[in-house]
Amino acid sequence: METLHSTADLLGLLAEPSRVRLLALLAEHELTVNELTSITELGQSRVSTHLGKLREAGLVRDKRVGGSTFYSLSNGEMPGQARKLWQLVSGALDDEQLAADKQRCAAQLRARRAAARWPESVAGEMERHYSPGRTWEALAGGMIGLLRLGDVLDAGAGDGATAQLVAPRARTITCVDVSETLVDAARVRLAGHANARCRVADLQDLPFEDASFDQVLLLNVLPFLKQPGGALAETARVLRPGGTLALVTLGEHAHLDVTSAYGHVHAGFSPAAIRRLLGKTGLAVETCDVTSRERRAPYFQVVTAFAIKPPKQTHKKK
Repeated sequence: METLHSTADLLGLLAEPSRVRLLALLAEHELTVNELTSITELGQSRVSTHLGKLREAGLVRDKRVGGSTFYSLSNGEMPGQARKLWQLVSGALDDEQLAADKQRCAAQLRARRAAARWPESVAGEMERHYSPGRTWEALAGGMIGLLRLGDVLDAGAGDGATAQLVAPRARTITCVDVSETLVDAARVRLAGHANARCRVADLQDLPFEDASFDQVLLLNVLPFLKQPGGALAETARVLRPGGTLALVTLGEHAHLDVTSAYGHVHAGFSPAAIRRLLGKTGLAVETCDVTSRERRAPYFQVVTAFAIKPPKQTHKKK
């Protein structure tokens, strides 16, 4: 719980307009002290002092890239009270000074790119920048080519977009979803893959024998489920000993008013919550952590987990 003094200190920190200007810029881009000085037209020592206070409070972070230090908003690492207050402040900002800062920032970034070849200009943050042909979809296609998979269950497969990527590298791929409309779409998408099958089924009552699959994918599914623990228990049951569960889900958040429009009934899951749920199934968790954070409010996070079914373990269907 935040104390009266810590809350007052935080309010005082954001009562300085120059610090708010810096935060607004760093919420959008990673910038150096020199770049911030040029954009804001504040003195370098003043900018450095403000950054030091914001970093000490956990609102910004710094990162060394070569001989330069880049600052950015802390996003996911920001203390809860500070994050709530910044979201409140940033959501109400509409100021000519901030608009002018944004224009000068765009010019500063153009100058940065012009001063170096593209790869050098984005060194240390290449994954955040687009270049022709270099997309996450292209990367996924290339990485999947390295896989050698057995019998795969795509649990909550939607319209089969992921299964279409996996099918050429799997012995078999089985897509399951509770929606007949989505399963029909998956059948059309996977019509050219003889090793693919699609079924309508409830993830909490999978129509498969124990130990039927070598790998199970549970990607961006848990927030839609009223009983996520039941689905995890079923996926553990149908895994073969030594099989792997790959799980991706939205991290815990306070914005169900936003995600409910997409059908979510849970406000995400923390890594600790995912570990507890997987632990109840008897699966051995290899990794479970926040793997990505969105750069724009409300800064949604993604949790990724991999778990193994221990040898000789059995799960009986109820």
